[in-house]
Amino acid sequence: METNQFLGTERIGKLMQKYAVPCIISLLVGALYNIVDQIFIANAAYLGSYGNAANTVVFPLTVIALAIAVMIGDGCCAFVSLSLGKKESDRARKSVGNSVVLSIACSIILCAVYLLLSNRIIAMFGGTVNEETFRYSKEYFFYISLGIPFYMFGQAMNPIIRADGNPRFAMVSTLAGAALNIILDPIFIFLFKWGMMGAAVATVIGQIVTALLAVWYLFHMKTVKPQKADYRIDLSIARKTLILGICSFLSQISLVAAMAAINNMIRKYGALHPVFGKEQFAQIPMAVVGIVMKFFQIVISIVVGMAAGCIPIVGYNMGAKLTKRVKSLFTKLLAAEAAVGLTALCIVELFPRQLIQIFGAANESSYYTDFAVKAFRIYLCMLVFACVNKACFIFLQAMGKALESTLLSMVREIVFGVGFALLLPVFFGLDGVLYSMPVSDIFTFVIAGVLICRTYRQLGGISFPIKKPRYLQRGI
Repeated sequence: METNQFLGTERIGKLMQKYAVPCIISLLVGALYNIVDQIFIANAAYLGSYGNAANTVVFPLTVIALAIAVMIGDGCCAFVSLSLGKKESDRARKSVGNSVVLSIACSIILCAVYLLLSNRIIAMFGGTVNEETFRYSKEYFFYISLGIPFYMFGQAMNPIIRADGNPRFAMVSTLAGAALNIILDPIFIFLFKWGMMGAAVATVIGQIVTALLAVWYLFHMKTVKPQKADYRIDLSIARKTLILGICSFLSQISLVAAMAAINNMIRKYGALHPVFGKEQFAQIPMAVVGIVMKFFQIVISIVVGMAAGCIPIVGYNMGAKLTKRVKSLFTKLLAAEAAVGLTALCIVELFPRQLIQIFGAANESSYYTDFAVKAFRIYLCMLVFACVNKACFIFLQAMGKALESTLLSMVREIVFGVGFALLLPVFFGLDGVLYSMPVSDIFTFVIAGVLICRTYRQLGGISFPIKKPRYLQRGI
């Protein structure tokens, strides 16, 4: 059996490159499923901003499925890494087997709920902004719901495959499905004229490919090889696995709550706007904010990929009590995350018009472009803080600090994310929805800063190399 002992000896920078880069690519490719759909939908003249708005309505509902999948997968990834660091391979195998069963069961249940309650769910997420948006949302949501079991299984297995020491396969399996989606989208939307159904079917076919590759890998795992008995639910193992993954779940599910609040505030205060209160323009704010969120999702995919890719490294070294290596990794990760945030901030502040052109601005009115420029510049103006905050959530989770990680994530997404989304529009109208994001990230960063300092102290403090004066070096 191969082992992961190199996680405790290999150079930190090299390990970050090996694990984080494939994870970033995997998450970026996963994010591209919905983003690519929206790009092709936006550039199809017969769908336009109505289709864009429908995509925005359905997007949070796919995030719910993702939240459950990453809770299982990330929790298993952290549990396996900690167990291998403690030389407890039998517990690692049980966690993998239990996670497979849980992901399949949860996906089937969620699929059934979506199909049975589709109209109510779409209305909850702002799909009733006008009749055309509701019709497109319902069509897109139906086919996306059919693919939920494949989507969730593939997403849950991705971090488990990384924990097994094969981040490259995790990346390739996701890349294969997304590539197929990119190929099929223009065929179904522009050639066959299948509209929202075409975009959804292309996505589901890609998800099926990723799921099938994950099934193949499950029978060819190299470090953690679950046996038949490991697929029998062990409540103790399952509970600990889910606890370690609860932060990932809450960070995603609370994002859904924030999206629901934002979509409904857009619908409410957009109706009071002198321009967007008109029927023909009512869908524009929802379509635009959805696009801005998609760009943010690309940035966060990089940020989360960097941090989540380090979970096996952190878990193994914490289990082996190599705290100096963990501290070094934390420092490098925070610096890299801040750099990503700064780069993304420059893009949204300097080139918002170019970004919105990708999403069909040429087919829309000037109101569409003008509101998009404002949304990019205001909504994402605190990207640096947002990136550091997200890295802090995941790193604490990888260290086994599920409570701190969960509380910080909950405060950001529920208390601040939902709270400010509901409060600020009361004073600033539609613009208040845009202000809610940066204000939430500022307040969260204050709390995250305290936790970062505390984590450094627990890992041995912040140490800097001090060069001795020459007279001391000479022994004078």
